[in-house]
Order: sequence, then C-alpha cells, then structure tokens
Amino acid sequence: MPDQIYVIGHVNPDTDSIASAMGYAWLLRERDGINAIAARAGALNQQTSYVLKTLGIEAPILLTDASPRFESVMRRLDTIRPDSQLGLAWTLASKTGGIAPVVSEDGKPFGIINGMSLFRYFSDTLGPRPGDTTVREMMSAKCQDAAEINVPKYASSAHIRDSLNKILRDEFNDYWVVDEHGMYVGIANQREVLNPPRIKIILVDHNEPRQAIAALEEAELLEILDHHRLGNPYTHQPIRFTVDIVGSTSTLVAEMTAEAGLSMPPALAGTLLAGLVSDTLILTSPTTTQRDKVAAERLSRWAFVGGSPLKGETIETYGKAVLSAGAGLSNRDPKDVVSTDIKPFEGGGYKFAVAQAEVTDILQLTEHLEPLQNALNDLRDKRGLDFAMLLVTDVVRGTSRLLVTANSPTVLNDLPYPPLADGTRDAEGVVSRKKQLLPAVLGLLER
Repeated sequence: MPDQIYVIGHVNPDTDSIASAMGYAWLLRERDGINAIAARAGALNQQTSYVLKTLGIEAPILLTDASPRFESVMRRLDTIRPDSQLGLAWTLASKTGGIAPVVSEDGKPFGIINGMSLFRYFSDTLGPRPGDTTVREMMSAKCQDAAEINVPKYASSAHIRDSLNKILRDEFNDYWVVDEHGMYVGIANQREVLNPPRIKIILVDHNEPRQAIAALEEAELLEILDHHRLGNPYTHQPIRFTVDIVGSTSTLVAEMTAEAGLSMPPALAGTLLAGLVSDTLILTSPTTTQRDKVAAERLSRWAFVGGSPLKGETIETYGKAVLSAGAGLSNRDPKDVVSTDIKPFEGGGYKFAVAQAEVTDILQLTEHLEPLQNALNDLRDKRGLDFAMLLVTDVVRGTSRLLVTANSPTVLNDLPYPPLADGTRDAEGVVSRKKQLLPAVLGLLER
C-alpha cells in the first residue's frame, strides 16, 4: 500500500530494537492515524523470543531489505482462458487500459492480448486486404490465436533492480508477475517497473547505515528515533531526527506515548519495559538516566495490571527474568554467540565489530573460551573486518571479560583492561558496549 510505513530497528535486533519498533508503530497509528507496521531486520534472539512468548505477542514481520520488488508495481487484472472468444478479450481490454491477460486453466500464464498482438494477428490472418470478413467473424476467433506468448515472467518477490538490464533490452511494455510456483499473480507495466515506489521507512534504535536494513538507499527514509552515537545515513529530503541521551529507545517511545495522553495495552507496555530493562541491565547500567527510571515506572504501571500476563511482577523480578532468558553460553552455538548481538563500526581507518553476550556467571566463560575465540576469528574473516571483539557481560556482578581476535591492531594493547592468563581482558565494571567499551576503542584508533 502506498501509505504504508515500516518501523524497523537494526540488523541482529535486540529486545529494545524490537520493542521500540512495535511501540512506535502502535503510537503512530493511535496518535496520528498513520498506517504504520512494525518490522524486524533479522531473527529474534533468545531473550526477545521469551518476552514475546510470555506476553502472547506476535513478532513483527521480517523485512530484510528495502529494495522494491515486482509485487509493489503489479496489478492483478482479470483474466480470460485461451479458448475464449476474442470478443471477450476486447471487452476486458476496454476495462484494463488495453490489455487482456490470457491464463490457462491450471493458473499459469499463457499469453497477453493488447493492441500490438491484435494488429499482428489480423495482419497474419486477413492479409493486406481483409475482403468481406466481418468484425463479428474476427471477434469469434480464439484468444490463444491472438495472444503474445513470449512475454517475460518475473517472480513477485524478486528485486526489480536485479532484472533492470533485461527489462531495458526487452521489447515489451507489460510483464507477467508470478508466484514461486509460476502461477499468475498480476501484470506489471514497464513504466512503473522503471520507476517503482520507494518503501517508506522509520528507523528506531540505530542511525548508522552499516547497521540498517539492506538497500536502505532505495527506500524513502522518513524519520529516525534513537539513543546511540551519530552515524546518520544520507536522506533524499529533510526528516524528523531524534537522538537523545537515554538508556533505551523504549524510554523515548514511552515518553512520547505519555505526552500524547495515551497508555499502552499491558502486553505492549511489558514488551517496551523488557527492552528498557534489557538495555539498562535493570536500571543499573551507566547509560541509565532518571528519565529511564521514570519511564520504567510508567511502563510497569501499564503492564502489571490485573488480567495481564505480568500481574504481580515488579520491575526487579521481571527484569531478572528478562535478563536470565538471554543469558548463558552452555546451550548456544559459539557462532550464534558471536553473531547474534553484534554491531559493525568504523574508526581510524579500521572496520570492526563488537558483539556482546550476557551470562549470569562469568566463570562459565572458561569452558567455552576456545570455541568462542575460534568463532570470533572466523566471523572477522568472513565479514572482511580488521578485527572483532566479544564482550561477555556478567549481568549479576556487573562486570565483563573481553575477547579480541588474533592479530588485531597493536594499538588495542593500550586498552584500559588488564590482560589475563587465558588471553582475555578483565573489563571490570564494564557493562555497556555503547558508553564504556566503544569510546575506549575509538579513542585508541583515532588518536
């Protein structure tokens, strides 16, 4: 739909990214009457899955890229059968703007009848001198005889950009759009294919192109709502841009909801509260502000009501359940640990990524250290990075250990975290990748 707007967070979404997308889409619908839909740019992590299951909420739709597809420019025109009389095609074409799709009984495209195909048919059949042939006789012919049968077919889910060269070479104005089984879905016109509508996007919980949905440059970016450092993408026109100093984007959505005089449904409020306590480690992270505490109290008031799945909970008990759901290394593949909650960065001419994993006991890292280190090295190589890091955070003790890939820049030796005998670094008191670890890394790379 042309007025549809997708609200979406970053790739490898965490709970705050999912929650703020869902909450802001709801607010836009309720407050502004906008057709906003929450989306996600990747798979749910273990913690977010637990939250949504507990609250009985469906996950946002998956939207992995913003590049227009053929389904966005097609029209599902009425069809006729190959053995129908040509007069029916004439009647249909008068309603559709000059085109009659001919579809076989099995639902697959047969051919298209338009002005050019009719002219060819009449020229081939009647010759240069039609003689005494009447219009009635011509219109009684079968559609299969007058249809152009070599019309290109494109899958409805296929990206238009991948077929542009072929479209420009072909001498056709209309194309079949089919599903994955080759069944008729609609008709696309060349003019619309070459100028497809841009998907309308609102970004939440990030503003860096490297962390955004793929092909963002092909979308119409309307707004950004975030609480991270600036790394904003190019836009085609001025947009609403909000980056504020709070512990979570869920906090910003909760504030905007209250300012509008609204209150969220209990389950949705519980989802945003999960995003808030996850990002702030139950309001203990150094990123936590007084505004986060006020927002948490407000969300808990909306979420912990009678009839809610969270009735009887407190911020502390609910927060511990949320953090525990995403913590631990024993039941997770090392490749999953280093790639689920990871963010790419650039600084000082280096491309790198920082992953974070939460545990309830930092001592469990020892038995998983070697496979995690190998997985981190593999991730660096596969993504073409200069180096990668994994911050393993003990959410109970409020401290972390840092793993760095082998052969990383020597400047990282000056990180203010003492090296340990097992090759990790003791990041005592570090729990925030954004506010504590990243500034220290960038400070060394850019000096």
